[in-house]
Amino acid sequence: MPKRRRLSRSGEFDRVYRDGSSHATRYLVLYSFPRGDEEGREVRLGVSVSRKVGSAVERNRVKRTLREAFWSLADRLPPRHDFVLVARPEIGGLIERDGADGARASIEEALGQRSSAGERST
Repeated sequence: MPKRRRLSRSGEFDRVYRDGSSHATRYLVLYSFPRGDEEGREVRLGVSVSRKVGSAVERNRVKRTLREAFWSLADRLPPRHDFVLVARPEIGGLIERDGADGARASIEEALGQRSSAGERST
């Protein structure tokens, strides 16, 4: 994945948290923020996994799995959006039990909440 498609600076994360909308599942919270037209069409992703999830090895495994699951849903993502996935402590068990399919299902659930919330507001 090109580095450009990742959020890396704390200011970018803060903007998504502050100005975006959030949708939670049991295993993660999905924040989304529509960017202006001047910043390109691509979707960007940031992943946050706290120490409560486990050791550094476990956290990195969770981040890799979440990125893989998120980008497998790229065709359902709106252009010009920034997304941040915040893993909850229970995500480690889900990924150990169901792998990337479990993470994908949880992300799809959050995306479904996002789209149904958008339909209600219009």
